[in-house]
Amino acid sequence: MSEPVILLEKRGPIAIVTLNRPAAMNALNKALRTAIATTFDDLEADPAIRVAILTGAGKAFCAGLDLKELGSDASLVGGDGSRSGATEKDANPAASIGRFSGPVIGAINGVAITGGFELAIACDVLICSSNARFADTHARVGILPGWGLSQKLSRTIGLYRAKELSLTGNFLSADQAADWGLVNRVVAPEALLDVSLAMANDMLGLVPDTLIAYKKLIDDGYEASFGEAMQIEHRTFLQGNTHVKASDVEARREAIRQRGQQQV
Repeated sequence: MSEPVILLEKRGPIAIVTLNRPAAMNALNKALRTAIATTFDDLEADPAIRVAILTGAGKAFCAGLDLKELGSDASLVGGDGSRSGATEKDANPAASIGRFSGPVIGAINGVAITGGFELAIACDVLICSSNARFADTHARVGILPGWGLSQKLSRTIGLYRAKELSLTGNFLSADQAADWGLVNRVVAPEALLDVSLAMANDMLGLVPDTLIAYKKLIDDGYEASFGEAMQIEHRTFLQGNTHVKASDVEARREAIRQRGQQQV
């Protein structure tokens, strides 16, 4: 019996999703792309799951599209392998990750290349092992991206740095990725999951509905101009705070004060 291409572990309200094709460096064949979409759709439908962690089995996070499959099926080429106008679940796994309304922490354990890079930046927070490296090799393969890399990368690390990566195909080390603001932090390989779980638990300390609403507010504003984003925030402020009680805010402030004293 073959191994599942996705491993899913639930630890209370935290789901750990592991890409599980280590012998192929977790390359994105159709089965894995479909499994990513199905898994995140199922997590979104599960009210008990509030935060997800995405990582890879073995030495790689994800080496991008499965080139063996790509070479045998020319119809796959169309925006990093997604078929033009496709609606199948395997078409855009990065978008599938984005449909999960809670935070997704990318625990980048090894190389994240091309489509794997796109999966990484589909996450909300990136914690990477010192073994991690990133590369956009779309142009070296001779295809153009279709899962957001060409637009999101420049908004994350700046236009000139993004052009350097995408127009050379060179690798970016974990430490350089941290210096450029691509990842939140770099940790020892053996600490990657523990640090990711600790951050997930910090997120779980927020008011549940506000955690989801705040992520959406940031994402909606990110896609708009600055002026439009300010209007989005103001509208959300007026709508979202209507039912907040002063007594609840005061109780939560006390909890924050106590937490702050513990972290000193």
